[in-house]
Amino acid sequence: MADLTDLEKKQLLVLARETIKKYLSAGKRENPPAAGPILMEKRGVFVTLHGNGELRGCIGYPLPLKPLWESVAEMAIAAAVEDPRFPAVTADELAELDIEISVLTVPQKVDGPDQVRVGRDGIIISKGFQRGLLLPQVPVEQGWDLEQYISYGCRKAGLAPDEWKRGVQIEVFQAMVFGEKNMGRGYEQLSDH
Repeated sequence: MADLTDLEKKQLLVLARETIKKYLSAGKRENPPAAGPILMEKRGVFVTLHGNGELRGCIGYPLPLKPLWESVAEMAIAAAVEDPRFPAVTADELAELDIEISVLTVPQKVDGPDQVRVGRDGIIISKGFQRGLLLPQVPVEQGWDLEQYISYGCRKAGLAPDEWKRGVQIEVFQAMVFGEKNMGRGYEQLSDH
């Protein structure tokens, strides 16, 4: 996975915020022109919204289905209005939210939990039709060790927390994570200086 430049990261953050803003005010999404070949690459991506330090929405594509800029625009709207755990974001609330984007590598199967590294790997736990995903920053933010991380992955999949002891499929991925909290927001941030 090629690294994004700071300018490309800022462009994606501005795209996410402006897309949500337009959607909340007009009820539709415009497809802005993508800038640069890396933003045209198909990549898995998650958009996370935080309000007052708390999760406010998080939705994404774990697989590289669409160009990065398009996935960011779609998932920004989905995180704002489609995350079933939260009420839809309002236009008034948007100014108080911080946007974070996670650009994912393609998930790879591993043989067991001992091949998962907390702080580096995101996980996808699945068994039958049940599937749960946790981004790599989650266990670090929560202070989880490996067993807690795998157990929460099982719970996210709708399984018993210790189901991994009886056999589940585990996939890992890495993510390039960046957000307004660290990079700032707005068009004034789009210079390379």
